[in-house]
Formats: sequence, structure tokens, C-alpha cells
Amino acid sequence: MLRKAGQTEQKISELRETLNQADAVVIGAGAGLSTSAGFAYGGERFRRYFADFEKKYGFHDMYSGGFYPFPTLEEYWAYWSRFIFINRYTSPPKPVYPALLELVREKDYFVLTTNVDHCFQNAGFDKRRLFYTQGDYGLWQCSKPCHDKNYDNGEVIRRMVEAQGFQVTEHGLELPAGTAPKMAVPAGMVPYCPECGAPMTMNLRADSTFVQDAGWYTAARRYEDFVRLHRATRVLYLELGVGMNTPGIVKFSFWRMTAENPKAVYACVNLGEAYAPKEIVHRSVCIDGDIGEVLKKL
Repeated sequence: MLRKAGQTEQKISELRETLNQADAVVIGAGAGLSTSAGFAYGGERFRRYFADFEKKYGFHDMYSGGFYPFPTLEEYWAYWSRFIFINRYTSPPKPVYPALLELVREKDYFVLTTNVDHCFQNAGFDKRRLFYTQGDYGLWQCSKPCHDKNYDNGEVIRRMVEAQGFQVTEHGLELPAGTAPKMAVPAGMVPYCPECGAPMTMNLRADSTFVQDAGWYTAARRYEDFVRLHRATRVLYLELGVGMNTPGIVKFSFWRMTAENPKAVYACVNLGEAYAPKEIVHRSVCIDGDIGEVLKKL
């Protein structure tokens, strides 16, 4: 244990030096970053907001509930409105994202993320330096989809959770003492496509119906331009909390770009999943630990 701790401190020091020397930083962020910030999808946080759904349908985390075939759209949106509000329109309980911003604020940086909770922009990251590849909890799209446009859902989501009996507070959602939430929203709140009348759905990359609107393509071009500009400079590819669900978006691309640029360094901070391929291990810093704790030490 002591040996491991010493090795971790040495790697943090190495990462700090690499960050200071880098001409540019490309941050690749996965779900582990938001988990470190306190956005857990299971446990006490899940039960606080979804105990009624757990009791009725038997799923035990928010992720599983997101795939449940609810019998009505009113119940579907009762579940999803709670989910969206607490994971998109509230701030994580731990200041991990602001800490990350302080580390790169004065650097030339760009963020590539598979997260859909908007935490980067909420923490103050420049939205022109963000590419959300997999969508955004704050957006709806046509379920067909009949057209390539997304719609902000913040105002309607708030009304949906209030219609279930929740009170919106600075800390999230609360129920008046002695009351239970309703498990359906009023039929008149169910969103439908303004073009074809089909039910709306979340703008999340779950299948081939995912809508990539004009904003998505603009962000993609900005990211491609940034990578192209720095492909031969001292780049730090900083991977945070990325697992193996969609490794091709961040992890594999970071490995490839590091291998192609002899000045680049690959860094990975992840609890239980910090490693690099042998081809770039001599230019890699892998730290097995909680991201928030590592950022504090940096």
C-alpha cells in the first residue's frame, strides 16, 4: 500500500510537469469524471429520487431505468424528467469540474467528451472548446427523426418535476414532508415533434436515430481543426474517467494520436482502469485513483 501511494505521488508530479510544459491539452472525458464529481447513478442518490420506480419495476440504478419500456408516455416522462433535472440542471456535489478548469484555464485546451450532463459548460469551460459527441440531456429530438434539429427542454422539464409534487431548490429536488411523488406527468406535458407529430425523445446516441444538428457539426469541425493545428506540438492527451463502453471515441483516438506525434504525452486518470499500450507506455502517465483527489494534488 505504501509503495503504491508513493508511486501515485510520483506520477502526479510527473503529470504536473507534463501539464506545465504542454503547448496544448486535449481533455478526453468519460462517465468516471462525473462519477468522481458525485453524479452517481446508483445507491443512495438513486433511491432518493426513484424509490417508487424501483419498488414498482425492480431496476436498481438510473442507467437501467433509462432503458425500461414504461407502459405510457406519461410515466416515461415522469421518470426521465427527474433523471434529466438532477443530472443536467443541478450542479455536482463535488467541485471536480471547476478544479479541472483551473488547471487548464491558461492553456490552449479542447474537450472531447462522451458525457451528456453539460457539466463542463456549467463549470465555466468555453463552449467553443467543447465537443459533446453523444448528445445532451438538455435537448430533445424527434423520435423518428423526421428532421435534424434539437430542442431545449429545460423549462418543460422543470414543470414536469413540479407536476409530480417535487419542489425545485438550490440543492435539487425535494418533496414536502409526508408526501409521495406522482409517477406520471399530465398528458398535456408529453412532448411531440412540431413537424410530424411523433413523440419526442432524448438527443442521446443510443441508435441510428441520433440527430447530429448544425451545432454538433460545428463543434466537430472545431475539434478537428484544434487537433490538426497541434498534431506536431507538445500535446498532452489527458484522458479522465473513460471506460470501454465507447473506447473508439476518446481512448483509442488518444492512443493513436500520441503514437503519431513523438512530442505528445498520453495521461490517463481512472479508478481501476489506468493503463496504456506498450507502443506509447514510455510517453504515458497512468494514475489509478479517484479523479477528484488527483486533481486536488495537481
